[in-house]
Amino acid sequence: MPFPTKPLRDVLWGALVVAMPAALVAPLAPAVAQSTDQVLDQTVGALRAIGTMTADFTQTDRNGRTVHGVLTLKRPGKIRFQYDKGVNMLLVSDGKALTFIDYDVKQKQRWPIGNSPLGALLDPTRDVKKFGRVVPTGNPDVYSIEVRDPKRPEYGVITLIFIKDAASPGGLKLTSWVALDSKNQRTTVRLTNQRYGVAVPDSAFSYRDPTPSGHRH
Repeated sequence: MPFPTKPLRDVLWGALVVAMPAALVAPLAPAVAQSTDQVLDQTVGALRAIGTMTADFTQTDRNGRTVHGVLTLKRPGKIRFQYDKGVNMLLVSDGKALTFIDYDVKQKQRWPIGNSPLGALLDPTRDVKKFGRVVPTGNPDVYSIEVRDPKRPEYGVITLIFIKDAASPGGLKLTSWVALDSKNQRTTVRLTNQRYGVAVPDSAFSYRDPTPSGHRH
């Protein structure tokens, strides 16, 4: 069942968030195996090691409505959230800017990657290292990294969740992320069936312009 039409900004933020299981955010004091700087370095290294990735995603908004789709990622800076049939929305980055498209109302919105929580995923060196902090999870095999720019609260917050996995780039598997907008609105996205190093053409990050005179970008 597709979501009802919302303002573009609200729907966009809905596409960017993953809720952590309660066990991961419980205020426990984990055994400190690594310093926070080491954890940040490892997570940044894992993100940078992803040349290409595809994954299935499940997106649930704060009201419990759920949609599914396929995520495609390619460095540097390209990402696409392709929703299943019946959800006429698209979120795509061409490496420079994010574009959100609502085909039902024939509208689109575009802004720089750095203005979105996804900037931490698409440019991990800049955002994660400069604005990231390690959030205790109580599980030494689970890393939680919160990224926010305190000087730009309008950019929101993203919390990246990794689990240790020797088969994944950098030894960590990105399983989810949590993004909150400036109004503290949350949506859950979970990744499954992650596949790395797949062939992804740049054309995967093009889109059909929804405006009457639109064309492919």
